[in-house]
Amino acid sequence: MGYAARQAAMTAKEFLAWEAAQTERHDFVDGEVFAMAGAEARHNTVSLNVAVALHQHLSDTPCNTFMSDMKVAAADDRTFFYPDVTVTCSEVDIESPLVTREPTLIVEVLSPSTAAYDLGAKFAHYRQIPALREIAFIDLDARRTDVYRKGADGLWVLHSFDAQADVQFASVDLTITAAALFVDVDEVAA
Repeated sequence: MGYAARQAAMTAKEFLAWEAAQTERHDFVDGEVFAMAGAEARHNTVSLNVAVALHQHLSDTPCNTFMSDMKVAAADDRTFFYPDVTVTCSEVDIESPLVTREPTLIVEVLSPSTAAYDLGAKFAHYRQIPALREIAFIDLDARRTDVYRKGADGLWVLHSFDAQADVQFASVDLTITAAALFVDVDEVAA
């Protein structure tokens, strides 16, 4: 009986060099590469709404807001993701034009095809980043935002904001109204 040849896992250094030459983005998890799917218009609009609000709020501060083309490295530097929106206030990250290693806030807009992964394995990797203080997951269909904040004890606590509630990002002292978060996004018919 024949067996499929097992492909050798890439190192982080090999991945970063390879990824720089690619036309599409890829997540990198423990040596394995995963192509990323494109997002629908609602997803992009909400990501942009969050990024613009954060960018405007954080102007004239040492913090930077990035959208989905900036990689975030997990604590072990063996895993890289492209969150929808990332905020970093780290001097270390200013020195790195391609990878954020010390994010303060990560925002993911959930897609039906990736929500389980985002809320499961990816969330577990994000929680291992020592500098990270908040992770937000925005559910487009429910118009709900779940913000997980790391407490002084290192435990992550859920703060859920329903469709009509203003969303609070304590890590950067910003509140975004529900109207501003979902501006230009049509409701999904039930």
